[in-house]
Amino acid sequence: MKFINRLVGISCLVLLSACVSNEVKRDPAYAAVRPVATEPVVNTDGAIFDTRSNIALYEDYKARRVGDILTVRLDERTDAEKEATTTIDKTNSNNINNPTLFGTTPQFSLPGFLPLADTDNNNLAFSAGSNSSFEGEGESEQNNRLSGDISVSVVEVLSNGNMIIRGEKVVTINQGNEYVRLTGMISPRDIDSTNTISSIRIADAQITYVGDGPSNDSNSMGWLSRFFIGALMPF
Repeated sequence: MKFINRLVGISCLVLLSACVSNEVKRDPAYAAVRPVATEPVVNTDGAIFDTRSNIALYEDYKARRVGDILTVRLDERTDAEKEATTTIDKTNSNNINNPTLFGTTPQFSLPGFLPLADTDNNNLAFSAGSNSSFEGEGESEQNNRLSGDISVSVVEVLSNGNMIIRGEKVVTINQGNEYVRLTGMISPRDIDSTNTISSIRIADAQITYVGDGPSNDSNSMGWLSRFFIGALMPF
């Protein structure tokens, strides 16, 4: 019994320590990329200009090489609305008249049993009917908005000049962490004079905004509550 009590106490301490943990969990898939080292140029004609490491003095700086940094302006906003109404009515009716044989209504009875009716006219008419109806209505509406800035790095320059970018931004507030992760493909023509590009200009964009810590846990539904509202619940 003492062993069980100790085991329960240790488990509670482990759970409590895990709840107050504020460790930043970086995703290696969004790590920044260092620029590719360039080989020294052997000058044979006395020139000192190198196109691979030149600095433009008379034009705006824009990211164009692996390892360069640019700013992404998050302008994400989505509005979705869906409404469906279904109505089904079905009515069935079946009638069979009382049969007449040789101009008279037959009397039906079985040996040893009473007749089928207690009157002289045994009515064998049959009538059946059914009525079913169904009505369903559903409505769904969702609005999302994400704004802000995040700096990312160029991880690959494609043959047509387009660039693959990715980056991660971590903000720690009190006991919680906020993660903003972004990856996608951009065109250098969409980068403005401040080396900034809008997120709506990113192709194949993947933007993730998640958090952890006590604040995020308080907004999450427990596993038992999720079970009772899940698809496996028959009620």
